[in-house]
Amino acid sequence: MRGEPIQALKVGVQSLISSLRQDPHALESVHVSIITFDAKPRIVCPLTGLEDFQMPLIDCPQSSPTMTGAALEMLCQCVDSEVQRTTTVDRGDWRPVAILITDGGPSDTALYEQMITEVRRRPFGSIIACAAGPSAKVEPLRKLTPNVYSLETMDGHSLAGLFEWVSSAVSSGNRSMGATSSITLPRPPAEIHIVV
Repeated sequence: MRGEPIQALKVGVQSLISSLRQDPHALESVHVSIITFDAKPRIVCPLTGLEDFQMPLIDCPQSSPTMTGAALEMLCQCVDSEVQRTTTVDRGDWRPVAILITDGGPSDTALYEQMITEVRRRPFGSIIACAAGPSAKVEPLRKLTPNVYSLETMDGHSLAGLFEWVSSAVSSGNRSMGATSSITLPRPPAEIHIVV
């Protein structure tokens, strides 16, 4: 992802953050982390509270493989080290929401297939996958989560709609799910197509 799509993605992330910052409950409980992936995954923003979040520089190469499996492996490592689980003594963190946006398909297919099982072992409240643009592969995403959506175009309007929808899902889930239940996703806007 590069050029206009990556710029639109950055605007979408900023829109998500701005929207969540309007919710006092989210300000107290939501943290954001961003992992990019091309030839290798990188944590461009470690887990950060909404108040302190600053949009990182996201730089993508002209062309490279899409190492989605390696990105999921890094995601699992982050969840294992950063998300506090509920115990008999302490209340844990709320279940994380993972949002995977890709304009291609996994180049590391074997690792991707292996990591699907590992991701399912983690306490996600929801995993939302978005196949963005005409070259995005839907089938690998369907193996990861039933919550697969597609955007035909990667323009600012479509991505803004995606992030507004994600913001409303996170805000409503943040009030209701707690540390043990899953988020029920609302119906997405018209420009976001549900993949069945």
